[in-house]
Amino acid sequence: MNSTDEGPSTSYRLLGPVQAQQGDAPLDLGPRQRKVLLIRLLIEDGRPVPVSELCRSLWHDDQPSGALSSVRAHISRLRSALDPARRGRSSVLVAEPAGYALNVPRDALDTTTFEDSLHRVRGALKHGQILGAQRELDAALGLWRGEALGDAAGHAFAVRERERLNAAHQDAKELQATILLRQGDLERAIEVAEKLALSAPLREASWALVMRALYAAGRSVEALGRYERFRGMLARELGLEPSPALSKLQTAILRHDTDLLDDVLPARAAATVLTSPAIAATPLVGRAEETAQLAAVLSGAAAGRTEWAVLSGEPGSGKTRLLEEMADKAAAEGFTVVRVAGAETVGPHRKVPGGHPATQLLGVLGQNGEPRSEGSGAAGGDRLERLVHGLTRTPTPTLCVLDDLDWAPQDFHSLLRRLVGALPDAHVAMVCAMRNADDPSASGLLSALARRGTTWLPLEPLTVADVTELLAAHGGARTEEAALLHRRAAGNPFNLGELLKLPPERRTGPLARVPTAVRGAVHARLAELSDQVRELLKYAAADGEWLDVGLLAGIHSVPPDALLPLLDEAVAARLLVWEPDPDERPVGGYRFPELPREVVLRTLTPSSRQLVHSALARELADRRDVDPARLARHLRVARPVAPAA
Repeated sequence: MNSTDEGPSTSYRLLGPVQAQQGDAPLDLGPRQRKVLLIRLLIEDGRPVPVSELCRSLWHDDQPSGALSSVRAHISRLRSALDPARRGRSSVLVAEPAGYALNVPRDALDTTTFEDSLHRVRGALKHGQILGAQRELDAALGLWRGEALGDAAGHAFAVRERERLNAAHQDAKELQATILLRQGDLERAIEVAEKLALSAPLREASWALVMRALYAAGRSVEALGRYERFRGMLARELGLEPSPALSKLQTAILRHDTDLLDDVLPARAAATVLTSPAIAATPLVGRAEETAQLAAVLSGAAAGRTEWAVLSGEPGSGKTRLLEEMADKAAAEGFTVVRVAGAETVGPHRKVPGGHPATQLLGVLGQNGEPRSEGSGAAGGDRLERLVHGLTRTPTPTLCVLDDLDWAPQDFHSLLRRLVGALPDAHVAMVCAMRNADDPSASGLLSALARRGTTWLPLEPLTVADVTELLAAHGGARTEEAALLHRRAAGNPFNLGELLKLPPERRTGPLARVPTAVRGAVHARLAELSDQVRELLKYAAADGEWLDVGLLAGIHSVPPDALLPLLDEAVAARLLVWEPDPDERPVGGYRFPELPREVVLRTLTPSSRQLVHSALARELADRRDVDPARLARHLRVARPVAPAA
């Protein structure tokens, strides 16, 4: 950045209204004409601009008689603002025979930072580092504060540079849609891609993303319709046909050609190798103890001891983030990082079994071979031998991350159980990640790991203090707000992260909304429930946060104990929570957390909501100890089908 011997560096921001600041202190750039002059000099990248050209830039062909003197006066004041500690001639804004030039280091401009970030995002995507690419891209898009070169809007000299920057911004948003698509967040991918196609209706890449996202969401008819719309628009406006690449995509969608559409679908589970650190992330909160223990696992492996660790926690608890942090640290310390997944993601918090993990692992370790049934005797032993050989013969220490172990087939669990006993001490760290460490299907493996002296890392929900720290990183740290956010997100890091992407007034309170990604995750869980459970949850959501099992049983004309299996199903789907010792109640009970409860309520049409509240009011009216306010609320919402008082 631009600096002097006696002062902090100066940075310049052009992705919005022009700004300059030294360190953290903004500089007073004066009136709009002076800011336009600064933009004119900045976009020349150090090349001198004649005074006559500066005059035309400010006044076009309508220059006042004192234009030359005015430009020189602006230059003098800019020089004072940008280089206040100079002694003698300025080295920042200099006068040369050919005109005035502004000497600014390349990294002092936010435009350069933005474009360099896009280059790193593309590199991360090329190497399969989806999460790192997302973080880098979010930071890059955060540099935009409005229209590029905003103060110079309407000036002819700025048109070309503004178009170039806008095209780069379109590239960034297309990368965003691509990342969302690869992550399986199809609803948001479609939303971003559709907006891109509207903002640049003749840009083929944006329409291709719309088609890809719609096809991945199972909406192939709409994807083909978008192709025809773009084709017609292109013919009317330019008299052209779509490119062969887009036509090939249309044909692939028509034929459901999985070979050609493989990169259209969300990222599939696959083994990857990282040999360099991923892109830096935002601060990780609430996981200091786990981070320290994972660092100790790496230290042991670096010293020549084979280390095992098991990371467990519900979806959204931060397992992936911790694994990314560990992988980055390991790569920075010279480890070869191998990642294998037992499932492939097809949506937020929704997965299906992926390719066989043994094939992935053996392939990436250079011990290729087709998976065989573990019960096939010598064949199973052959796989074990090749795994041991591949893990212990690498020239560098190895971190092997086995993610989504819940979804891996039983023969892979059996193979790992045997590997626990067969793998000698070597420069190897094996980290298993799973949702539930008490899962009976993994009991054999986990029992073997317990005898080995494994590091166990169950991830608990974040605390209010953790949320306060997270808020501070986003520019606010009020304890009251942290407590409200903690309750709304139930301490889940994923939910918190999505809530913090919303404007502050939309996170909690009367204007609060459910983030799109969270809503999609809840809908995916609801879709996996039986019709009986979904029906039960409608009445529970309408009644309030704490479930009244007796009330729900009365509405459905069944004894309360008949509902317990249905409630267990909802708890297993993480839509209800059993609180054995809640702070605000004298006895334990089932609680409906805020976010899933709001999602369920929004599935009700106005008429069905009235009928649900009417049934609740009718059942409550028969109680002697009914809360009048509770009954009145149900009667009010139930109108015009409310029962007689």
